[in-house]
Amino acid sequence: MRVFCLRLFILLACCCGLPAWAAHGYALWGDLKYPAGFAHFDYVNPNAPKGGELRLVSNLRVSTFDKYNPFTIKGSAPAYLSELMFETLLAGSLDETASGYGLLAEDVVVSADGLSATFKLRQQARFHNGDPVLALDVKHSFDTLMGKYTSPAYKTAFEDVAGLDVLDERTVRFRFKKPNRELPLTVGGIPVFSRKWGVEANGKTKTFDLVVMDFPIGSGPYKIGPVNFGKDITYVRDANHWAKDLNVMRGTNNFDRITVKIYKDNTARLEALKAGEFDLMRFFSAGDWARRVTGRKFDSGELVKGEFKHRLPSGFQSYVLNTRRDKLKDPRVRQALGLAMDYEWMNRQMFYGAYQRVNGLFGNTDCEATGMPSDQELALMERWRDKIPKAAFGPMTVQPRTDGDSSLRANLRKAKELLKDAGWEIKDGVLRNAQGDAMTLEYLDSNEGTIRVVSQWIRALERLGIKLTFRSVDFSLYQQRMDQFDFDIISLAYQGTHNPGQEFAEMFGSVAAKTENSGNYPGVSTPAVDSLIKWMTSAKSKAELLPACRALDRVISHSHYLIPQWTAGTHRMVFNSRRLEGLSAMPPYAKGEAWVIDTWWAKSLAK
Repeated sequence: MRVFCLRLFILLACCCGLPAWAAHGYALWGDLKYPAGFAHFDYVNPNAPKGGELRLVSNLRVSTFDKYNPFTIKGSAPAYLSELMFETLLAGSLDETASGYGLLAEDVVVSADGLSATFKLRQQARFHNGDPVLALDVKHSFDTLMGKYTSPAYKTAFEDVAGLDVLDERTVRFRFKKPNRELPLTVGGIPVFSRKWGVEANGKTKTFDLVVMDFPIGSGPYKIGPVNFGKDITYVRDANHWAKDLNVMRGTNNFDRITVKIYKDNTARLEALKAGEFDLMRFFSAGDWARRVTGRKFDSGELVKGEFKHRLPSGFQSYVLNTRRDKLKDPRVRQALGLAMDYEWMNRQMFYGAYQRVNGLFGNTDCEATGMPSDQELALMERWRDKIPKAAFGPMTVQPRTDGDSSLRANLRKAKELLKDAGWEIKDGVLRNAQGDAMTLEYLDSNEGTIRVVSQWIRALERLGIKLTFRSVDFSLYQQRMDQFDFDIISLAYQGTHNPGQEFAEMFGSVAAKTENSGNYPGVSTPAVDSLIKWMTSAKSKAELLPACRALDRVISHSHYLIPQWTAGTHRMVFNSRRLEGLSAMPPYAKGEAWVIDTWWAKSLAK
């Protein structure tokens, strides 16, 4: 969210064993946008005034928060806390991908063999309590995040990190199990917090799961200010922020206060926006955007609707099918469920034509698989031929359609044949297997309004003899059941990436499939996928990366673990034009509100 790319010189060596080379930043493939000595990022106003307040709204599905620790498993932290209060060794910009510029780190040296990265911390780096940021704090943060009280995602992300050594007061070295060009960026993205966070007045240190309402001791530009539980939280800009005068920080963190308001549901949020209770809201509902974003303040021009084009990956928002359930183990059954979804009708009737259909994992990136597999892709898949769907060796998946020469009726006929081949037939109007078990499934969600979106799918599945029940539960129970993989079908919006790496082991790796609280919700557990992820993460060049990620795209897609949903190529946002001002051009890789939070300023202060 926040960008803290500091001017520095970083000594680097490519993981492929090339000689060390000097640079002011690290890029995965060596293609940094900004040269040494650049004055500021192109997408900021270096003379933006400081002051005023930005009023935001929490878009989290949870109605409030119950902790200030965003890293532990249980509970919910306030929106934007991590981005505003914690800093990392390296940070990226909003107009390039897979690059890092120094933040807490003054320099980094990647060894010629690619087996270590050494970071030297800045002398001036300080935590909010005034303490210097030292090597022991980096080690404490790393060890804590790798411990048992934090999300398994950290263990997966750092799986190839062999350890961290403290070389001196301000120098740390990360050791890697194998060369991996991504790892310097991965470890450079570790959020760093003070060893004193969670230490009681008597000097006793709490276990990290008990660090709940202790104010975080980070080094970011904002600290927690006034809090009205259940209503709002305000972050206050740290006037003594250690990096506030660095030239490469120019134009960022312009608001003195950032207040995040909390409303109990989407209707309350929308009405509060129309009343002018906050300044910015991003819209995910095409129906709200097309029909409900109206009113007096829109007519007067105070509230402005804007669609901002981006070049972010499309992601793979999908219905997730839990293959741990016996009824969903057969890929033919999963494919049949997808055939019953009439996306064209949904987009026409409910989404106002605002979306495009998702197909695979890597839409809008170079990793996207299309057409027939290349020779390199085939070579990676060949050794697992008996564990990969036969279709993966042919053309890439194309999602079923119900327009033109296609129809839902034809798709349902195909689905019926797939179900029959899998051992399921309709008896007395109910789809049953050989043992007489009925095909009954539950769609779990924490939003009651989702029933409107899935109602067509439910009706179509009834024609196949399948009973899909919609169940809405409160967010805490929803999260608990997700963490324990206690569901048949859920919906998730997976973020895309231009440079896939170890995070895919968290989403689709066999170890994660067996680990509660992991991100492997579909339960993918196959050596073929594990092997492709390893090839992908160990690529020494983009030419090696692309066949691996495209092969993974084919295997996951043809296995039908996910039923792809939809995506949009713009960020739809409403902002208060009388209170906010910013540059008109959004950087191509900004994520919605991040652009405004990072770089806009209070209009009343502009001269």
